[in-house]
Amino acid sequence: MCEGVNILGVLRKIVLVSITNLLILLFFIPLLAGVNAAGSVAASDTINSKPKSGPVFIIPVDQEIERGLQRFLERGFQEAGNYGAVLIVLEIDTPGGLVDTAEEIGAMVRESPIPTVAYIKGNAASAGSYIALNANKIVMKPGSMIGSASLVDMTGKAVNDPKLVSFWKSKMVGAAALNGRDPEIAAGMTDSNIVVNKPELGVNKDKGQIIALTSDQALKAGYTDDIADTPEEAVSSLGYSSEDILRVKHTGAEKMSQFLTNPIIMTILLFIGIAGVVIELLVPGFGAPGIIGLLAFILYFFGNYVAGFAGAETWLLFILGLVMLIVELFVPSFGILGILGSASLIAGVVRAAYSFTHALFSLGIAFAAATVVIIIVAIAFKERGIWNRFILADSLTKERGFVPVKERITLLGGRGRSLTPLRPAGTAIIEGERIDVVTEGSFIDANLPIVVIKVEGVRIVVKEFKE
Repeated sequence: MCEGVNILGVLRKIVLVSITNLLILLFFIPLLAGVNAAGSVAASDTINSKPKSGPVFIIPVDQEIERGLQRFLERGFQEAGNYGAVLIVLEIDTPGGLVDTAEEIGAMVRESPIPTVAYIKGNAASAGSYIALNANKIVMKPGSMIGSASLVDMTGKAVNDPKLVSFWKSKMVGAAALNGRDPEIAAGMTDSNIVVNKPELGVNKDKGQIIALTSDQALKAGYTDDIADTPEEAVSSLGYSSEDILRVKHTGAEKMSQFLTNPIIMTILLFIGIAGVVIELLVPGFGAPGIIGLLAFILYFFGNYVAGFAGAETWLLFILGLVMLIVELFVPSFGILGILGSASLIAGVVRAAYSFTHALFSLGIAFAAATVVIIIVAIAFKERGIWNRFILADSLTKERGFVPVKERITLLGGRGRSLTPLRPAGTAIIEGERIDVVTEGSFIDANLPIVVIKVEGVRIVVKEFKE
């Protein structure tokens, strides 16, 4: 009996211990799972905190915004895509430029499959601020500026056309809204007639003012995501590795194009081209003016072609116009070829430039200056002018072997006798001298008296003399 009781007590203890252990295990499993989950999250956070590696492309935007810059940026974006870049940094320092070109560049930045950052190292003024706002992120260098994007014309005067202002303001507002930036501030950068009061953002604009933000002001207003001293620092602050940074540089042709498309240089090239070619056509024989003039025109079209302003049709218009002007000098066309040639040349020059107005202005200055030089050269070398080919300048002198014929004016009124029948020409004896004569149309038989009634050089005119 005692043994049975002992066995039951042992079994009871074993069951109790097992249940206790099971309860303890069930209690600690969730805790262990939580620890493992926390460890996984921590490990995941550690992995995600590592800088994203890959090529980072830095593309400078350090000139006026025009078609040449657009082509350069297109090449830079294409190279970044070919290299598998993980980030494109636009290093901006520009006074602005053409609005239509800025729109196209903004669309390219906005639609880029590669993340973009606008690093403003100087000024992102006017159209430059629009390009910056289209980037995914904005980082500014201390002392830099963004804004002051009101429209101005080619002379720098403010454009107050309500339609144009409204259009440009809508573009700026839309670009700001892309990344959650306050649209009223963007509107205040373009329109001087609106009032912006954002004390919580540190922006206060009265009517007649235009908003321009420093780096510190932009950070408070949400118009920059960070402030960094260098683009490399900006790359690191955004979570990208700065170990593989590539800078896109201008090619030699692009640098030359920037120089040649400078408004002053373009005017000088047009002046040299017009003066050189016209001088060579009017005062041929030198060779140098024509060669220099053609080289100037070639440089003019080359610079605009590389910059993206000119196409192949501009070369065709120029060559066609030059050929027609040359043909006009030798083939009379009542001025038709000259007019068509001049029109073709002007069309080629104007179409090659980035601005129709600026091209006409430069062409006018160059033409006026070239005209003065051409007149001076034509006067100085008038004896070599092409006009001498159309003027009979040779003299028939004794020194050159020409013997003048003696005019027989003394025979006027002289009498004689016809030796041969005059029908109407023939031979007569006048004052004892045998002379070829002619009548006014009547016939005179031989051996009849005649009298000289007219002397025209060597032509002796006679008639029958009746006493």
